[in-house]
Amino acid sequence: MRGVPRLLRRALRASAGAVGTLLAASALVFATTALAPGDAATARLAGRAGPEQIAVLRHQLGLDDPPWTRYLHWLWHALHGDLGTSYANGTPVSQLVAERAGNSLLLGAVTALLLVPLGVGLGLWAGLRAGRAADRVVSLGTLTLVSLPEFVIGTLLVLLFAVGLGWLPAVSVPAAGQSPFTQPELLVLPVLTLLSVSLAQNVRLVRSGVIEAAGSDAVLAARLGGVPEHRVVLRWILPAAVVPAVPVLARYLAYLLGGTLVAESLFGYPGLAAALVNATASRDTPVVLGIALLVAGLTVTLNLAADALAALLNPAARRAH
Repeated sequence: MRGVPRLLRRALRASAGAVGTLLAASALVFATTALAPGDAATARLAGRAGPEQIAVLRHQLGLDDPPWTRYLHWLWHALHGDLGTSYANGTPVSQLVAERAGNSLLLGAVTALLLVPLGVGLGLWAGLRAGRAADRVVSLGTLTLVSLPEFVIGTLLVLLFAVGLGWLPAVSVPAAGQSPFTQPELLVLPVLTLLSVSLAQNVRLVRSGVIEAAGSDAVLAARLGGVPEHRVVLRWILPAAVVPAVPVLARYLAYLLGGTLVAESLFGYPGLAAALVNATASRDTPVVLGIALLVAGLTVTLNLAADALAALLNPAARRAH
């Protein structure tokens, strides 16, 4: 790869690593489902058919083939854009995943749009006022949220806003013929639940970065040189504080955009998590693989983007490239 710019070589290596990660993730998920007791035929006909009928359905679904044959068959078709069909109802996996992914992506995107500016803004605000009353209030609030599990926060939100005040629905199940896109009130409690812990973690991380950057020699020299405070914050403090937070923020975004089991299950939200639970219970391997591949792809993509953004924000990295 001589003669290829360093940044391009790094991008090619990262892309190759991403492909390897997706292959490894799909193999691991398939192996896990294959080792689980029972299969889709048994789950589908349990209590309603004898061994002969189950054996016939197992043959029709291809479940009597060796596991490695089934995995390679799935992988070959997946590489050509075909994720197979659901063992449970014969629906194309791509159609099922697309329907549920839209709901999860909406929930995750709304949360992410709030998480990024609030996380950076509150962290910057508290860090610039380290030791003052405002910083102590923010620190206490974030510490409280970090110490509470999501299901506890979600339950408290339901008790307050749904049961106590009656402002919001306790469950996020759309009416017949409707979707979360047309009923935005269904998103409020799941978004607040998802936002709670992730916001607290990122605020604390950015705050620590701001405090460290504010005491650096570059910032002290700029202030002694009479540089306006807003320029000091935007030019030195904010980039230095955001760089270490970017990879963590990317992981939270992947977590949000991939769908979250706790929030979606707690509120009955029709997203990827509910589909994954149902598919796992029915041993519906193609659906499990399709959802896992989508979540893994989102995670890898966001982490690659985070690495690139962190490199661009890091002055040392920019000089190296």
